[in-house]
Amino acid sequence: MPSLAPDEFTPEITYLNTASFGLPSARALAAVREASTSWATGRSGPTSQVDLLVPDLRAGFARLLDGATADDIALGSGVAGLIAPVAAALPPGAEVLLPEGEFASVSMPFVYRDDLVVRFVPLAELAAQVRPETELVAVSVVQSADGRVADLPELRAVTRANNARLLVDATQAAGWLPLRFADADYWVCASFKWLIGARSVAFLATPPEFVPQLRPIGSSWYAAEDRWAELYRPAALPATARRFDTTPDWLGVVAALAGLSLIEELTVDKIGAHDLELAGHFRAGLRELGFEPVEAPSPIVSVPGAGDLAARLEQAEVVASARGGGLRFAFHLYNSADDIERALSALRAG
Repeated sequence: MPSLAPDEFTPEITYLNTASFGLPSARALAAVREASTSWATGRSGPTSQVDLLVPDLRAGFARLLDGATADDIALGSGVAGLIAPVAAALPPGAEVLLPEGEFASVSMPFVYRDDLVVRFVPLAELAAQVRPETELVAVSVVQSADGRVADLPELRAVTRANNARLLVDATQAAGWLPLRFADADYWVCASFKWLIGARSVAFLATPPEFVPQLRPIGSSWYAAEDRWAELYRPAALPATARRFDTTPDWLGVVAALAGLSLIEELTVDKIGAHDLELAGHFRAGLRELGFEPVEAPSPIVSVPGAGDLAARLEQAEVVASARGGGLRFAFHLYNSADDIERALSALRAG
């Protein structure tokens, strides 16, 4: 099973760590190089030429959320900062429900607001634990630690039944898993993993009817209704999600847009099928070696209790992650069946 884009990626080792950081494509590197060269000449600065790409970036991410539009998308630099308007808008004493082991960037905006009631429950019990006093459920659709996948339709139904809001982090899902805008009230997503974008670019998506319920935090000049007219005299924030924008890293915009273009060309369905097939074969190989990987319909493969083998992988130039005493592998569009064999061989050795 070959890589889906052999002309775009040239890893020199076995890279199975997309859940930590995606590899940049050749087109992204070329686009950033071109923009940097133009910037260095002084003839074209980021705020003049590259900023014109921002609407395309919004639209590109919106197309990954079936039913969303570019007006529903805000730009930020990280997930936690984009969750901040949601956390700040909650009334004192509000209950926030999260799964145990949720990634810290999702939980910390709520945990460290000390006037909220934050409850952690097992992922499998998340929907059953929603109750009338629950104000918000926050969850990653794909869990960073082990690749387990949340049941969004079930959570959507139960949060609506209890008049609660649902916030979903798609960072470990967007790019390989089809997503529907209507399945959550608020979406956040970093672009530097499965979207093979930039560490400095992240997205918030929410429909117009929920925008007034959130509280802008640290509004910058870039979030103004008419940003160039309001540089020295702020007048209004837009009625759309754009009011939550922070000033973008324009070179990051270039890289993120290039990443989205490749994903759109290959299609999420094709990438997802590729990633899941590789992960499935790898799980089968792990079981043959006596390991017990976490079962999940995900390209993230977690092997509990195997963290002491990280050094062996490193010596064999297989890049994975040590997480919570275990190993975490992640397969994406640039991986192939050869990567499976090299990783299994490294684990088999000794």
